[in-house]
Amino acid sequence: MHILMTTDTVGGVWTYTRELVSGLVRRGHKITLISFGKIPSQAQAAWMHGLGDVEYRATGFRLEWMQDAERDIEESKAYLENVINEVKPDLLHFNQFAYGALKVDIPRVVVAHSDVVSWWVGVHREEPPESPWLAWYRDIVSGGLSGATAVVAPSECMLNAVQKYYLQPALSRRIHNGRSPYRFDPQASKDGYILAVGRVWDQAKQIHLLTEREHPFQVWIVGSQTHPDQLVKGHAGNAKGRPNVKFYGEQSENRLRVLYAHAAAYAATSCYEPFGLAPLEAALSRCAVVANDIPTFHELWGDSAYYFRQNDADSLAAAIRELNRNPHLRIEYQERAYLRARQQFTADQMVDNYARLYSRVAIAEAAA
Repeated sequence: MHILMTTDTVGGVWTYTRELVSGLVRRGHKITLISFGKIPSQAQAAWMHGLGDVEYRATGFRLEWMQDAERDIEESKAYLENVINEVKPDLLHFNQFAYGALKVDIPRVVVAHSDVVSWWVGVHREEPPESPWLAWYRDIVSGGLSGATAVVAPSECMLNAVQKYYLQPALSRRIHNGRSPYRFDPQASKDGYILAVGRVWDQAKQIHLLTEREHPFQVWIVGSQTHPDQLVKGHAGNAKGRPNVKFYGEQSENRLRVLYAHAAAYAATSCYEPFGLAPLEAALSRCAVVANDIPTFHELWGDSAYYFRQNDADSLAAAIRELNRNPHLRIEYQERAYLRARQQFTADQMVDNYARLYSRVAIAEAAA
């Protein structure tokens, strides 16, 4: 099957795309991949070298959740239609909402990785104030969802958000994200630090919870502090006077692998998380996962995560102290997280689920 897929290079969707495209190519599919957001670096795109039947086209069109993206979305729609007419794929896989509304006679899978309204509710506990831009955004998302042959979300929580804030898709599926276990090192010796990885600029990540209290462990925070859009600008808190808290900025994949491997635990502090690849990567590295008490983490991790009271810096600090004080408990939760990740969230499982969905929508479209 020839699949045209869109992606973006700003966050975890790029990592998800790498796993999915690599797995699909190994299973004999042909991929035309188009990216939006920003042009990736050579290092970011290196995973495609030698992969095989992948044609990659990078663009700098702004993403639909960014302010002032209206013109970019219209121009990128026209660009996509031209590419579709040129390469004639069998199926379209869109990792943005807007393109589900393209006027093309090809089955379309739209993946809801996250959205502005549910993000805002997760951060602010209320729906965003109405504005001309938000009205445009809601229309773009709803139009893309209604035009999709099938809508996918990485968790039931995210699928429920789509249904609550936009519409009930004609066909919907939950397909968990996955990572390849061989990319991580679960056998390394553990050192005395807690790791957090993510977009420090994103309010939803709540990195500040780690900087508001003293901790017996070193706290290492990895991720970009440069926000791409004012809408999601957050803060990391004030770590001055806390020698145990260190910011390391963005790191290479190889360096991240080492950091995960030696971390005693991972702090999943997000108040909004449709899935969360970083906690999964930590779990595959045999880190204990200390998780904010939010529905998504309970859905995904069940009793394999060690929870702290929702959005509470004191409770987070107490959880970290307990794992420091009780090494047997820490090892137990390291094992729980690792086993859960291996059993439920591998890239092979994700790719198999998408391949089955592609076959279903292609057959249904042919019969229609």
